[in-house]
Amino acid sequence: MAIDSNFDQNRERAGEENGVAVWGPVDPPEKLGIHGTHVAVDYDICLADGACLENCPVDVFTWVDTPDHPVSEQKVEPTNEDQCIDCMLCVDICPVDAIDVDASRQA
Repeated sequence: MAIDSNFDQNRERAGEENGVAVWGPVDPPEKLGIHGTHVAVDYDICLADGACLENCPVDVFTWVDTPDHPVSEQKVEPTNEDQCIDCMLCVDICPVDAIDVDASRQA
């Protein structure tokens, strides 16, 4: 199942981590929610293969630890989402459709 592209309307903002908005529900370690606003990563489906991080031309993503998450113990955080140039490479390269980019959503 792909990320909900309307998460900012369908979910409540649960807080902030590393300067990035987190959208609920959040119930660690299993449920980590969606991280980011302009560039959003659904931590509950992210496999952490690193393709987005390795291929982003402006280095939007950084690794963060997610201990005991059932899918992976690291995720990519859109820490520098304000640098995003909306090229959509991360969206296209993600094997599980865990990323959504929408310039109309501002962090």
